[in-house]
Amino acid sequence: MEKIKIVTIGGGSSYTPELIEGFINRRDEINVGELWLVDCQEGEEKQRIVGALARRMVKEAGLDWKIELTLDRRRALKDADFVTTQFRVGLLDARIRDERIPLKHGMMGQETNGAGGIFKAFRTIPVIMDIIRDMRELCPDAWLVNFTNPSGMVTEAAIKYGKWEKTVGLCNVPIRYEKLCKQAMGIAEDSEELFTKFAGLNHFHWHRVWDKKGNEVTAEIMEKVYSPDSETEFVGMANVMEIPFLYDQLKDLKVLPCTYHRYYYAADQMLSAYLEQYKNHETRAEKVKQTEKELFELYKDPNLKGKPEQLTQRGGTYYSDAACELISSILNDKRTKMVVSTKNNGAIADMPYDSIIEISSIITSHGPEPLNWGKFDASIRGVLQAQKAMEELTIEAAITGDYGRALQAFMSNPLIKHGESAQILLDEMLVENKKYLPQFAGKIHELEEAK
Repeated sequence: MEKIKIVTIGGGSSYTPELIEGFINRRDEINVGELWLVDCQEGEEKQRIVGALARRMVKEAGLDWKIELTLDRRRALKDADFVTTQFRVGLLDARIRDERIPLKHGMMGQETNGAGGIFKAFRTIPVIMDIIRDMRELCPDAWLVNFTNPSGMVTEAAIKYGKWEKTVGLCNVPIRYEKLCKQAMGIAEDSEELFTKFAGLNHFHWHRVWDKKGNEVTAEIMEKVYSPDSETEFVGMANVMEIPFLYDQLKDLKVLPCTYHRYYYAADQMLSAYLEQYKNHETRAEKVKQTEKELFELYKDPNLKGKPEQLTQRGGTYYSDAACELISSILNDKRTKMVVSTKNNGAIADMPYDSIIEISSIITSHGPEPLNWGKFDASIRGVLQAQKAMEELTIEAAITGDYGRALQAFMSNPLIKHGESAQILLDEMLVENKKYLPQFAGKIHELEEAK
């Protein structure tokens, strides 16, 4: 196999050992020549620690891959074949603000939903545009594999505004749900007994399931998992509180929900629970910061030569199964069925043709071919289209710095109180994120002057 060059933006992330493990496990499919871990000045120490662990892992596997660390993105991107992104603008302190400021105002604070998700997009999308400008000059044939949240919006910005058609967005949530469906049916995790089909948006999708005989088992899984009498121990995502869904509502949907739907289908209970965490300084972001601190202490150990089990608590479990399998499938035209963020191309009849959706797709050498889903019931169609409109407004505001578009995004988001409350929250979060929002500099200056 021809050796390839992979560049990871955000290489100092605690997720990197997961990624390295995925490449090592696919050594017979992906012939890595060079793997560049790129980070910013603020992340240099973490990059150094995780880079040393990556080198130990590769050496332990008996491989001669070249692992390079740099703060110079352009140097790394030269002649890259694949560019993966897993960065966080503003680091975890920005995420803490994203969660705590809305909660201070009695609104949901979350990394990819509500006001927090909007502001993560505001900080992230301009950086993705900069990366694409460099790629156009330095590696014009490279694939962009995006794991940076909010993954769907970042992917849409890259494709629609950056015009980088060779972009695929990833998330580990669908992989987790495929495994959990097998668990509910008493099937081995690595079996192919079930066919699972997803459709929607990133962190806002639904799925159906069939067995090998062609029988749909969606309702059976729903009964086993979500009914009040369920005895199935169904462990969801580490980063989303397991508030019960309304079973009668799920039965009527006739499709299985994503764990993130709790923010919408169980909004009152979720908000109450998160407000308690806020009072006790136990928000998810604050817990993750502590988990990361502990992980990097482990990573420093020169005797550690593999991914530590504690990384599963970070929330990125199965990330490598997504990113590395996608790269392998493109390289080898494997035509693997995966759930990715990609262009709709008519797969969901209720969505614009050029919308970026999260959908089960066949991954070919020319990218994802989405599987047709058809139409959604009105109970889903309305909220899906509204959520997509909110995402479009958010992306436009992130790129243009248009305050009116940002306010419209806030007014369109179901997790944000509408009216004056939305504007007060928007203004506070703009000022608090001043360092990372140059596109809004004029408005932020105006807000500061008005204080």
